Amino acid sequence: MQHDFIPYLKTLLNTVATKCRRSRTSFTEEQLKILVQAFSQNPYPGYTAKQRLAVEINTEESRIQIWFQNRRARHGFLERPKKNLGSSKDHASPKEKIQDGRDRRCRTSYSSSQLQTLKNAFTENPYPGIDSREQLAEEIGVPESRVQIWFQNRRSRLRIQRKRGLEETDDTKNHAALVTKSRFRVQQVLRTMK
Repeated sequence: MQHDFIPYLKTLLNTVATKCRRSRTSFTEEQLKILVQAFSQNPYPGYTAKQRLAVEINTEESRIQIWFQNRRARHGFLERPKKNLGSSKDHASPKEKIQDGRDRRCRTSYSSSQLQTLKNAFTENPYPGIDSREQLAEEIGVPESRVQIWFQNRRSRLRIQRKRGLEETDDTKNHAALVTKSRFRVQQVLRTMK
């Protein structure tokens, strides 16, 4: 009887796993050629470049972003190269500097009702699957990729707050111990004076 139960569990686990993850994105050879060529020119494309690539190969910008992240990881890119402080680009005109900053995605702003919906969903499940994220995205009217980023940021923020809370608790304990020690010393001094 126990042997009949194991295949059932495997099937159940596979069903649960497939509901939580996005299906793997498959690119055609032609799409891969375009992506590899773009990667060889710039392994850190900006938002507009990723948007252009997404239109060119007919996929979502978020899939392009993930492809570049994975490609950099496979090719050993540890971090984005820092700009050379002595380069002539730093002495560029203000107009050029503004254009450098435009290559980022616009910050997503949420209304109070959207935020409340996201916070409620986070309280229920801080790790929602693709189905839940898509449903939330439709409900609040933003792309699923933005919902995914919101949850990542919220989990990170929660971890930082918890860490700070532990540090503050430790600081409070240390302070209480110091106060107790100093009170004890004062009492000792008062006793010796009597």
